[in-house]
Amino acid sequence: MARDVQGLGAAALGWVSAHRGEFALADDALAEHANVNFTWKPLGELAQVCVSVRRHTDPADPLHETASDLLAFAWQQTEQGSLFLELQRLEPFATYPLEIYAAFASAGLRHADYERATATVARTRGWQVTEQEPNRRLSVLNSERRGGIPQHDDMPRALRRTWLGGLPEPWTFERAAGYTLTHVIFHLTDWGLSPQGVPPRVAGYLRQWLPPWLDTCLEDEQWDLSCELLAVAGSLPGPPDRALLQDAWSKLARAQDVSGAVPEVGAGHDGHSPAHDFTGCYHSTLMTAFAAVLTTATDRLRESTDDRVVTREIPAFEHAARPGRGGRQDEQGVSR
Repeated sequence: MARDVQGLGAAALGWVSAHRGEFALADDALAEHANVNFTWKPLGELAQVCVSVRRHTDPADPLHETASDLLAFAWQQTEQGSLFLELQRLEPFATYPLEIYAAFASAGLRHADYERATATVARTRGWQVTEQEPNRRLSVLNSERRGGIPQHDDMPRALRRTWLGGLPEPWTFERAAGYTLTHVIFHLTDWGLSPQGVPPRVAGYLRQWLPPWLDTCLEDEQWDLSCELLAVAGSLPGPPDRALLQDAWSKLARAQDVSGAVPEVGAGHDGHSPAHDFTGCYHSTLMTAFAAVLTTATDRLRESTDDRVVTREIPAFEHAARPGRGGRQDEQGVSR
């Protein structure tokens, strides 16, 4: 299975590399009217996936080299971090610049002046009491840690306020909740690097209910969310369910275009090949590469963790609901 999954991930990252120009920041990236969901957000997602691929592949692996090349491209787009400082000046209390910058910082690409300016703002009451969705609060806290800024809250307390932290009835799972829970796990584990960051009761709950949720998403051809759920499966402590992974990746393989692109939902935007629709497939293609490296790096990631999985205190629910269709939630929440 590993070789097949590696092939899917390599094809996905190959498509991303071939379309790197689509991730470039436009001239209006700092303009007040610009929509950061189509400028900064894709670039930040590219950076984070490349950081993750680099972490979980050997330097001699061609995939590692491709990710390194793309990460250098993304950093160049930010003018080696100087544009973050300008963003901070324009929107001092916006958190999305730090959330995007944190991916670069975790790879050692840093801008000292930006970090000093943001640290000053982060000490204000205004920053610390900003009202945010609970999963977004986890993102900011993890970004503070990665960016060298003292965390203004603790992760366990922030987790308790999230949908996943409450161990909800599994039939309340739907598309928005799915994207929320995947990012809760990404922030807790620093994007799959530290599986031990998931509390045992949450890990046990996901061991029980992730399989039916993933199955319904695959059946409904929600490829983007399916890839994120596969990434969650590769981020949990303990040995993975290899039968689940093999079945899921076999289904996902049928959705990947010969170019390596994977549509977010269905067979492609408006029936067109995903290879020609950047907006409709870039995120799901990135997530395919991300999930693939976590799946194939599972054994190495687990070497220093406790393989025991605690499943007690998990409510004995009977059914998981099919997630509703709809647009992908803005998981980074970057908005003006």
